[in-house]
Amino acid sequence: MNKQKEVNKRRQRRRRHVRNRVRGTGDRPRLCVQRSLKHIGCQIIDDLAGTTLVSASTRDRDLRDQVSYGGNKDAAEIVGKAIAEKAAEAGIKEVRFDRGHSKYHGRVAALADAAREAGLKF
Repeated sequence: MNKQKEVNKRRQRRRRHVRNRVRGTGDRPRLCVQRSLKHIGCQIIDDLAGTTLVSASTRDRDLRDQVSYGGNKDAAEIVGKAIAEKAAEAGIKEVRFDRGHSKYHGRVAALADAAREAGLKF
């Protein structure tokens, strides 16, 4: 119990440090990544207005059929391509990348690379 509290405390600290540097605006919103053991998802958020502009996840109905398991790099790449396509439809070209408490490694990096390849700039 105490070990898990300590881990959560460290995660919150890392998340705050990243969030203090990364703020989304109307011109350049924030691409926020959430990662769990079974799923990965992301949102494009305008922090000034306090609204979510676009989102994609392995839990979405349209992506559920393409993904056999949501906790691997292949699923992260599919979500990255989907978020870039939805952002292009919404007229968003540039974003700021918010990795949260996760390292830029593995699934998070795969999602970012796939979004870049699909045309999103950050």
